Order: sequence, then C-alpha cells, then structure tokens
Amino acid sequence: MEEKYIKHKYDPILPSKDEWPVVKLARERKEFVKKVSENAQGRILKLTSNNMEILKEELETTRYREKLRIKQNPWVVDPDDEGAFWGKVKESLLHASSETSLSKKQREAIYKEILESITSRYSEEIASNFKHQHYKFIRSVVTFGFARLLNAARVKGFRSIFSNQYTLQDKIQITGETDQLRDLATKGTIVMVPTHFSNLDSILIGWIISVLGLPPFIYGAGLNLFNISIFAYFMNALGAYKVDRRKKNLVYLETLKTYSKEAIQFGCHSLFFPGGTRSRSGMIESKLKLGLLSTAIEAQRNNYQEGITGISGKIFVVPVTINYHFVLEAPSLIRDHLSITGQERYYKENDEFSTSYKISKFLVKFFTKGSDISVSVGRAMDVLGNYVNDKGESLDQHGRVIDTSHYFRSGGKVTVDSQREEEYTHMLGRRIVEEFHRINRVFSSHLVAFTAFELIKAKNSKLDLFDLIRLPEEEIFIEYEEFKDACQRVYDQILILREQGLIKIAPHMKRSLEEIIAHGLDNVGMYHAKRPLIRNKKGQIVTEDMSLLYFYHNRLHGYELENLF
Repeated sequence: MEEKYIKHKYDPILPSKDEWPVVKLARERKEFVKKVSENAQGRILKLTSNNMEILKEELETTRYREKLRIKQNPWVVDPDDEGAFWGKVKESLLHASSETSLSKKQREAIYKEILESITSRYSEEIASNFKHQHYKFIRSVVTFGFARLLNAARVKGFRSIFSNQYTLQDKIQITGETDQLRDLATKGTIVMVPTHFSNLDSILIGWIISVLGLPPFIYGAGLNLFNISIFAYFMNALGAYKVDRRKKNLVYLETLKTYSKEAIQFGCHSLFFPGGTRSRSGMIESKLKLGLLSTAIEAQRNNYQEGITGISGKIFVVPVTINYHFVLEAPSLIRDHLSITGQERYYKENDEFSTSYKISKFLVKFFTKGSDISVSVGRAMDVLGNYVNDKGESLDQHGRVIDTSHYFRSGGKVTVDSQREEEYTHMLGRRIVEEFHRINRVFSSHLVAFTAFELIKAKNSKLDLFDLIRLPEEEIFIEYEEFKDACQRVYDQILILREQGLIKIAPHMKRSLEEIIAHGLDNVGMYHAKRPLIRNKKGQIVTEDMSLLYFYHNRLHGYELENLF
C-alpha cells in the first residue's frame, strides 16, 4: 500500500482558540498548579504508607540530592533562590527531628508542610506558560523564516528570499495516518509519542501539529533546552512543560507524573518523548521510560471511574517517527553512548547543540542543503495498545470492537490496581516500540551507512565494537562493486519487509540502486566536519569517522538485516 504524502495545507476543523483545552489550562494555571501540588502530595503520602518516618527519609533524600545537583550540575535556567529554598528545608527538617518539645502530631504537620512546599515549587517549575499570541507568532515565524531559507537555497537571485515557489512541505514530508489523527483530535484526547534524535525535534513536531490543523499540544520538554535562549523562547511560546532529568527523587517524579496525568484528564492533547531523552546510539528506542506513559493509563482509568465511558473520554496514543539524513549532535551523542557502554574505554565530550549561534548556523546549513526530513504518523492506539478505528473504537486482533473499560474493572466496578496498570504500561510500551519500527522510513543514508559498517565488521570479525571503531582510517576501505552488491542485498530485504508492512521507505528509495547509493553518500552526515562515509578518488568507499558511521548505521538496527552479512 502506498503511503499518503501530505502536500497541501490543512484547514483547521477544530474548536476555536478560546475552546482549546491548553488555552483553558493557561487561564486556570494558578488553580491547576495548586491541584497538581495537592494531588502529588496525596500520591507521595500513599506511597510512603502515611508513615512519617518513611516520609522524613524521602524528604531528607530529596534535599540531599538537590544540594548535590546545585553544587555539581548547575544550569543557567535554575532559579536564583535554589540555595535559600533548600536551606530552609534543611532547617525545617532539623527542627522537626531535634526539637524534643514537639508532639508526634506537630512533627507530622511539619513534614507535611515541607512536602507541600516542595511539591508546590516543583509544580510551578514544571507547569507550562502557554500564551496564545506568542504561539501564533512563533508558528508564523517558523513557517515564514524556514520557508524563506528554503527558497533562497533553491531559487537563484535576490528575489528568491521572497519566493513562495517551495514550501516547508517540500522539505519536510509528512506521511501516514494524518487524517485519522486530525479526526480523533476532535473526539478524544491525543497523546503523541515521537522518536527522539535531535533537539530540533520539539520545534519540528510543533510545526507538524500546526500544519496539520491541530490545536496546540502541551509538551514534555527537557529543562536543558531552556538553557539555550532561542529554544527557551520557542518552548515557552509553544506551551512546553519542563522535565528536569537531573531530578531523580521520588517527590519530583511523582509531581511530574501528576502534572501529566491531570493535564491529559483536563483534555489537553499531550506530547512527550517516551525514550526519555535523545537516542544516544542512533537506534530507534527499544526501552522506553514508562513513568509518563503510565499517566495516560491512569488518566484513562480515572475517566472511566468518573463515568466518562464514551469516545469523548478516550485517550488515543499516536506513535510518530522522525527521520533525518543527519543529526547535528551525532558526534556527542554517539560518544555519550560509547562512554556508557564501554565505561573507561570511551569518554564524554561537549554537546554540539549547546548555543543559539550553533543552532542558527545549523538551521541555515540544513535549509541550504538538499537534505530532507520525514515525519511518519502511526495508526492511533488506545492505552492498552489496541488499534482504534476512525470512530475511536478499540479493536481486538480480529478487528472486532471491544470495550476497554472492562480491562479496568474488578467485581463489576472500575478499580485502582497499581500492579495491573503497571503491566498495562509495559504492554503499551512494547506496542509503541513495534509501531516505531513499523512506521520507520528508510532513507538512502541509512542504507549506505548500515551496509558499509556491516561490511567492515564482517571483515574484522575478531574485533569487538570498541576495537572496530579504533581501526586506522587507512585500513578501512570497501571496493565499490562489493559495496554495491551488499547494498542490493540489504535493499532487497528492506523491500520484503516493506511488503510485510514492517517498515516504510522514502520516495527517493524508488530510484535505481546507483542513484540511491549516490544520494545516500551525498546526504549521510552531510553537516559533520568528518564525514561518516564518502567515495574517494579511487572510487572506494571509505569513512572519516567510524563512530559516526556506527551511529547512522544504527537506524536500521532491529530488523535482523545483520544476518545478510
């Protein structure tokens, strides 16, 4: 079946901006933040079994970890009063534990006050600051600015900067189940879960949401993005809520999950990257962070508990894959991955995506090159991983309509069962990973990088990954005909997988093999100073950076294509 390739601009068919849930949430921000804080406190007290000694330990652990974070890993975006706030927490904890005149009830009251102060602070920090006028402005800036760069690159002459000959949709291809996504967004609540390879992903997905005529989504964006001024402005305008990956304590994680769950229940379409962070290896995420994912299941159960059993109370999970020929941060990402897997055998370097200047330079480079981006929208699922039809009804494996509220019932009533919902979260995670691989779109750059790395590995079968990456460049070359034959084998298998509905291919992959190879060599890692793959003057295929070649090769990991070598 041919993929739908979106070439026209959608007319929004959704409610007016004043009816958008995200706008309502912004209007009620103060009350919503308070509700999140209160509900987070309830969750934490339940998790600590209302045992004040256990709560005390959690509060002390939180304070200690925050003290280390402030000292060892401070960020520009951190508030100025961090030290003062946690100093007061320390004083209150000392007072509660050392003051002998306090009764048990008084100690409990102090611990609960400390908990309230922390969850209130976290809730305020996490909460988005969506402003419709800023959103509208950013949307127009992204569309106009990127389109002008694109036309300046493709149309010669001074007038090119004002040309409308090419649009962003010529550059960024949107494929897949877009009609279903738009339709379901009018019926229930969407939770979009994209793959994550670059810091550009958040802005890119924001533009996709806009061009599809969807209302704005709330984002779970890494707080580190707010260190970079241009990203901070974009993310704030787009209504991103902040996720601080440095904070691993129970109080923060429960507050974050509460925010996500409450926002979904409020009816806000939500977006978060289930991989948790950018893929360091270049592989499609196979192990997802299930914390935020579990909030969709919890919100669905709560809707059922409140008697909202129709389609309006349904939560739809929509996987999305983002496909690039190159990722600006690839050198630092793959070094991070190798440093984690190889421990002392590798080291960590700085992130190339660390300043507004570097991002701006990258954007100009990208739009003045011929490289494309593809965004593939998967078929919507319910929170149990079942496909849904265009009406929003859940379907079993045989295509029969099922009532998912039964999966949350016990004794005829919708009940809370943490163990049951934990298993549902794992089920949903596995289904998202399956869909990521199914809707992944193969580019020519993926093909040539995968083939080259596997050929080099096969020729050096006694070496492990880290020795392979350290091979001297003069020892790494592949004769073109051998490379071409191997590409043909991989390409043929990709076509078989495509016929089986297990993968997608980009339009340029329908050219002749010679053209596909040339296109792949031109585009793979095209921005990097050291190219992962080139053809030298002798016509041989060589690499200037084996670790980068490994990164781009990894995009086709998970399809058992390695068995061809």
